[in-house]
Amino acid sequence: VNKHKPWIETSYHGIITENNDTVILDPPLVALDKDAPVPFAGEICAFKIHGQEMPFEAVVLNKTSGEGRLQAKSPIDCELQKEYTFIIQAYDCGSGSSGTNWKKSHKAVVHIQVKDVNEFSPAFKESMYKATVTEGKIYDSILQVEAIDEDCSPQYSQICNYEIVTSDVPFAIDRNGNIRNTEKLNYDKQHQYEIMVTAFDCGQKHATENALVRVNVKPVCKPGWQGWNKRIEYKPGSGSIPLFPSIHLETCDGPVSSIHTTIELQTNYIGKGCDRETYSEKSLQKLCGASSGAIDLLPSPSATTNWTAGLLMDNNDMIFKFDGKQGAKIPDGIVPKNLTDQFTITLWMKHGPSPGLRAEKETILCNSDKTEMNRHHYALYVHNCRLVFLLRKDFDQADTFRPAEFHWKLDQICDKEWHYYVVNVEFPVVTLYMDGATYEPYLVTNDWPIHPSHIAMQLTVGACWQGGEVTKPRFAQYFHGSLASLTIRPGKIESQKVISCLQACKEGLDINSLESLGQGVKYHFNPSQSVLVMEGDDIENINQALRKVSYINSRQFPTAGVRRLKVSSKVQCFGEDVCISIPDIDAYVMVFQANEPKITISGMDHFARPAAQFESERGVILLPDIRIVSTVTKTEHPLDLKDPDRASKPVVLEEMLHNLDFCDILVIGAELDPEQECLELDRVELQGKHLDATNSTAGYSIYGVDSMQHYEEVLRQIRYRNWYTAATLDRKFRVKCSELNGRYTSNEFNLEVNILHSSNSNLMDHVNHMIVQPQFLQSVHHPEGSISAGHSSVVPSVATVVIIVCVSILIFIITVGVYRIRTAQQHSSADSEGSKENEMDWDDSALTITVNPMEKYEKPHQTEEESEEEDYEDEEEDTTSAESDESEEDEEEEEEEEEVIVQKGDKQNATRQEQL
Repeated sequence: VNKHKPWIETSYHGIITENNDTVILDPPLVALDKDAPVPFAGEICAFKIHGQEMPFEAVVLNKTSGEGRLQAKSPIDCELQKEYTFIIQAYDCGSGSSGTNWKKSHKAVVHIQVKDVNEFSPAFKESMYKATVTEGKIYDSILQVEAIDEDCSPQYSQICNYEIVTSDVPFAIDRNGNIRNTEKLNYDKQHQYEIMVTAFDCGQKHATENALVRVNVKPVCKPGWQGWNKRIEYKPGSGSIPLFPSIHLETCDGPVSSIHTTIELQTNYIGKGCDRETYSEKSLQKLCGASSGAIDLLPSPSATTNWTAGLLMDNNDMIFKFDGKQGAKIPDGIVPKNLTDQFTITLWMKHGPSPGLRAEKETILCNSDKTEMNRHHYALYVHNCRLVFLLRKDFDQADTFRPAEFHWKLDQICDKEWHYYVVNVEFPVVTLYMDGATYEPYLVTNDWPIHPSHIAMQLTVGACWQGGEVTKPRFAQYFHGSLASLTIRPGKIESQKVISCLQACKEGLDINSLESLGQGVKYHFNPSQSVLVMEGDDIENINQALRKVSYINSRQFPTAGVRRLKVSSKVQCFGEDVCISIPDIDAYVMVFQANEPKITISGMDHFARPAAQFESERGVILLPDIRIVSTVTKTEHPLDLKDPDRASKPVVLEEMLHNLDFCDILVIGAELDPEQECLELDRVELQGKHLDATNSTAGYSIYGVDSMQHYEEVLRQIRYRNWYTAATLDRKFRVKCSELNGRYTSNEFNLEVNILHSSNSNLMDHVNHMIVQPQFLQSVHHPEGSISAGHSSVVPSVATVVIIVCVSILIFIITVGVYRIRTAQQHSSADSEGSKENEMDWDDSALTITVNPMEKYEKPHQTEEESEEEDYEDEEEDTTSAESDESEEDEEEEEEEEEVIVQKGDKQNATRQEQL
C-alpha cells in the first residue's frame, strides 16, 4: 500500500558550464520515500520539471536510493540566457508494477546559473579613429578608443587593458582607451601619425583586429610664404620658367591692409656680376652697334698684344687681377697721342675699400711723361672710394684756366662688386655712366694747361709711370682690384643705348603676362632686372603676381651654377605700422650645363689652278664650298637603369644653330710676301652683317658675333692673289672658328693650293716638287720617261753613253723580235691613249703636273718617237730578254733621275735640239 509521498528539498541551486550538458546541483538531487523498502511504493520512478520549454531534464539514476541527475537537453548558451528557474517534483512508483496510485512530492524550486566560457575576442566599435592636435602642446587625452566583448560574464566581457602596437611613436594609452602624446609634436618634423591599437579582455584574450588611430598635427599658425620649393632647376634654352608657381601667403587671419615684397636674384659671383656674353670687347661693341675705332687696352696676350702677358688673368672671362704690384705699359702707336676733345673710356671694375689709413691713389689708366718729368696728361684713378678723371690740356690747345679734375663719389666703387663704367668726354663736359645710369661729377677742379715739351709719353694700365723726380723711372700708384674690357675710343663718344647694350645682363627676373596682373599691384624692376619690387593691398592679387615671377636666361650657352634667390616681405595691418613678421625666402636656381657643341668645318681641302688665275686681278677663291656645321651629342637614356643594353643605346647627333665670334684663315709655313701675294676680301661682303675683318701677312681674321651662315658667305668670298707665281709652288692655309671667345672652337681645317705652271721657263722650279711624289712619277712614267731622259741631261758625255746604250738595246730587240713589230705597234698605240687619259686625270687632281716641254718638237719627228716608244714597249713585253738588259734599264732610269735633279734651265733648249 502506497501510504507516503516522496520527499525532496524545497530548493536547489545549480551551475552549468555553457556548451556543456551536466548541471551541478547543490544539494544533490535525491528523493526519499517513507514507504521504503516496500517495492514500488518506496521507490522513486521519475522527476518532473514544470516550466515552458525548459532545456533541462531530470533522470533517475537509482530507484531505490532516489538519486537523480539534472542535465541539459541541448547545449546552453550563456549569451542567450545566463540563468534559469523552474519547479521540479519527484514521483514514486505507485502500488504496483502498473504504476497506479503513485504519489508525487511537493514542488521544489531549482535555480540554475550558466557558467560563461571566454569564446569571444574584444572588438573595437570603430575600425579607424581620427584626431587633430596642434603642434607644441601636451594633451591629457587626444581621443578615446573603445572595444566590446560579447561574452556574457563580467570576467570575459569586460575590457581590462588597451595597448599601442606601433613602436617608436610619441603616444601612450591607458586602461580606459584614452590616448595622449608623450612629447610635443612638431609639424615640420611630421604632419601625421598612424598608430595601431589593440584591446584585452579580463581573460587576456586580445582583439582579432587592431584599430587604426590617425593623428593629424596642425601647425601653429605662422605667418609666412607657403607652397614654394627651395631648388628651382633651369635647363639652357628653357626660356622663362616660373619660380614659385604655387606660392601663397599665410597671414593667420591678421587684418592686413597692404603688403610690400622684394624679390632679389643674387648673381654677383657669376662672371662680371651676372651672366653676360663672354665675347671679346671688340665683338660685343660691333654687336651693340658701337662706333668703330675702339682700342682694347687689356686684350688677351698674343704675339701682337704681349703687354698683358705678365698680368694675373682669369682666362674664362677675360678678367685681369691687380694685386698692387703690377702694371702694364701700352706700346707706342697703339693709342694716338691726340685723343681730341671727344673720346670714351669704358671698363668693368671690381674694387674694394683701399687698405691702410691713408689711402693712396690707385691708377686704372695713366698717360704720363716717360722720362725727366712726372706730369700726368690724362688719368683715371680711384682715391678714397672716389673715381677721379684727370685731363690736362696742352698750351697749344688752350691757354686759360680750364677744368682738369672730375670727381665722382659712389658707394659702388668700393662694394667689391662688378660694375660697368663709361667715361664720356666732350670737353669741357665729362659724364660718367655706371651700370647704364648717368652721374654728373660732384666736384670739378680747374688747372692751367701743361707747358709744351718734347718729352715722350707713356700710357700704362694698373699703375702710373713715374718718369721724373726719382733716380730711376718706375711704376707708382698701383691698383688693387680687378679690371676687364678696358677700351679707349678717340674722337667719338658712346650713346646711352650702346652703353646699356654693352653692360646688359643676359639673365634676370621676368613677369609672365603682365596684362594679367591685378589692378592693385604695383611693380618695379631695377635696370639689370635682378631686383623686383611688388606692392599691393589685396593678398590674393599679390599671390597671383608672385606666381608669375620667373627666371630667364637668354644665353644659348649660359654659365652653369647656382643663382641665389631672396624674397623679403613687409605686411601692414589696419591702424598699425607693422603687425606680423614674414620670414624671408631663401631659394636658388640651379642652371644646368649646356650640351657642348662640336663645330665642324668641311669643304674642298686640296685643289690646283693654273698660275694665270692666281695672277689675275680677282685671284682665286680659296674656300668656294666651305661649310660650317655645329652638332651636339645626346644619348637616349633608358627608363630602366638596370637594363643591360643601356650602354649600347644609340647616340644621337643633333644639328644646332648658334653664332660664331671669329674665324681665322692662317698661313701655314712662311708668311705672305706683300710684294707678290695677298689675301683679299671685298668690304661690301661685310655690309649688313655684324662682322669686321683684319688682314695681315699671317692670314685673314673675320670677327664679330654673327650666324654661321653669314660667316660661310664671307669666307666663300676670300681670294688669294699671287702676281709673281714663278717662285711659288703651293700655299697651305688653316681655317679655325670660335664661339664665345674661344670657349668652343672648331676643328682645324687645312687647305692646300697648288699653282700649275705650263711654261718652259717654270719647269725647273717644279722638278723637286715632282720628285717627292713617287706615285705621280710612276703613273706618268710611260709617256714621259723615255723623253725626259733626253731633255733632262746636262753633261754631254753622260748623254752620249746613254744614247749608245739605248741604240744597242734597240738593235738587239729589233733582231730578236722582228716578227712581233706589228702587234707591238697596236699595243703601243693603245697604251699611249691610256697614258694620255691618265695624264688628263692627274691634271684634274690636286697634284702638280709637269708638262712635257718637248711637245713643240713632236710633229717633225713623230715617226722616230713612235718607233722609239714601240721598241721600248717591245723591250718590256719580250720574255726572252736577258737579265742584263733589265739591269741596264734600271741603271738608265737612275741616271735619268740624277740628271733631272742637277740640270740647269739655261742649257735646256740647246741640249734638247742636239738630242733630237
